Amino acid sequence: MSETNAHPIVLRAQDLTKVYAMGEVSVQALRGVSLELKKGEFLVLLGPSGGGKSTLLNILGGLDTPSSGELWYRDHHLSAADEAELTRYRREHVGFVFQFYNLIPSLTALENVRLVTDIADRPMDSLEALRLVGLEPRRDHFPSQLSGGEQQRVAVARAIAKRPDMLLCDEPTGALDHATGKLVLVALKRVNEELGTTTVVITHNAGIAGMADRVLRLADGRILSVERNARRLDPEELSW
Repeated sequence: MSETNAHPIVLRAQDLTKVYAMGEVSVQALRGVSLELKKGEFLVLLGPSGGGKSTLLNILGGLDTPSSGELWYRDHHLSAADEAELTRYRREHVGFVFQFYNLIPSLTALENVRLVTDIADRPMDSLEALRLVGLEPRRDHFPSQLSGGEQQRVAVARAIAKRPDMLLCDEPTGALDHATGKLVLVALKRVNEELGTTTVVITHNAGIAGMADRVLRLADGRILSVERNARRLDPEELSW
């Protein structure tokens, strides 16, 4: 697996396919997808609903396995890994942020973050994780006392608190309005820049593409194009 000293490749996928059996019908969600993720980059995976984005993200994160093709995390052959190896990969190297926040209602913001730090090998201080997403003052609030955007930023803090190498985000602004969504994107940008966390955001919202290093467009299970932004926009500059 090739690397450069400045930006080593942390994840490499080659010709990934995924076929789901729906009764007597087979549905092909991915059709020969190949990509590389470099350390510290911010990648936006753009495409319509049903185009295969979530399937690809789940495979990259070890939540699902491909029907065929090769997947490598550094020198670990993930497409040949068993469930115990994939569990270890997810626990040690990957943070997830989903469209819905999945916070525990009976725990405060700080306690929700501590759920991860209690089982991580080299965790960040939970309060520091909340500070990174701008929510240190809300540490003792319960999810019901937080707005949707604040809950999503707690979910980001929880995902990064174990210091993952990669942060995989599935429609992280999908349930939020424009202004609130931008606050979540500010948090993701800060995590990417301050921690050097390789960040992937999948979205159907083309306006978010401007904040990425690279933009991959996916439809019908195939990558249609790969574009590199000459300049990454700040979330405040985005419009949709």
